[in-house]
This record gives sequence, C-alpha cells and structure tokens, in this order.
Amino acid sequence: MPQSPISFDINNNKSIITALRAGDENVFDAVYRYYFRRLCAFCSQYVYEQEEIEEIVQETMMWLWENRSSLLPELTLKTLLFTIVKNKALNRLSHFEIKRRVHQEIIEKYEGEFDNPDFYLGNELFRLYEEALRQLPKECREAYEMNRNQHLTHKEIAEKLKVSPQTVNYRIGQALKLLRIALKDYLPLFLLCFGPDFMKKFY
Repeated sequence: MPQSPISFDINNNKSIITALRAGDENVFDAVYRYYFRRLCAFCSQYVYEQEEIEEIVQETMMWLWENRSSLLPELTLKTLLFTIVKNKALNRLSHFEIKRRVHQEIIEKYEGEFDNPDFYLGNELFRLYEEALRQLPKECREAYEMNRNQHLTHKEIAEKLKVSPQTVNYRIGQALKLLRIALKDYLPLFLLCFGPDFMKKFY
C-alpha cells in the first residue's frame, strides 16, 4: 500500500487527488477527518436529524474512496465533496416530502369514515395486529418483541438468546415481512388510528 508523504498539505489539491488515486489510506483518513465535521455543518442547513446528517456525509466519503481511481487531478476535491453532500441532502428531503404527502393523502382519504369519537375501529385494528403477531414463528416473534417492545438492540437480543446478531437480524426481518403481508390492507388505517410512532413496528 502506498504511504502518504511525511508533510501533508490538505490544501494541495493535486497531491491529494494523486495520493487518493494511488490508494493511499493515510491520505484518505486525513481527508475524512478534515472534512467530516465541516461537511456535517454544511449538511445541517438542509437536514436536521444528526443521525441523517452523519449518514449522508459518511456515504459521501465512502463514495470518494470507492471511486478514487476515477478522480481527475485537476478536480477540486472540496467542491466535489460539498456538491455531493448537498445533492444527497436535497434528495433525502424530496424523499421525506413524498412520504409526507402520501401520509396526508391517506389521512384525508379515511378521516371521513370515522364518526365514532372513541375510534372503535382502532380497537379492532389492534386486535388484528395482535392476532398477526401470534401467527409469527416463535423465534421471530420473540426477537421482534424484544426489539420493538423492550427496545433492545440486536446485540443485546443476541446475548440474551445466545445466537449471533446476524440471526437476530434475520428473525426480526422475517417478522416484519410477515406482519406487513398479513396486515397490508390495513396499514393506512393503522397510520390514521395509531400515528407514525406505531408504524415503526412495521419497518
């Protein structure tokens, strides 16, 4: 693996691009550390959740490393990174706006069908959910409930069940898949009656 030069100038764009193209991990690490917080601060103008912000920046830096061989020496790295982060943030906003509009359309579609102030249908929906939960394979239901109800991480569940985190991930994934299939016709009503927090049980 090529080694980075002893003196490293973050502003020497051409030498950085050349080192990245050569696969210099030390230079990439320096670039990552130099730009990460700056890119996060820039991204926060568009996205407000810190987890989302860091995910966008990490995706950008991963793109840089994976596509290092196609970088051009005359390319301005700073401009490239900030442009990618901006585009990713705007794409994420567009995605959230689409989801928000869909949820609003669902609410408008069904709100006129509920005249009962006690939301009698909500109780029936919850019964359907519990019935679908009972139909899950035992291992899947156990892992799912520990994650969604007890809020344990996959690692914590794995330790309790004495299985690998990958096994836990598979079981929860299967539970989610089966629940969405069983309740696919009722998901819009779940959103209306129980709100977006309850919908996290299905995703």
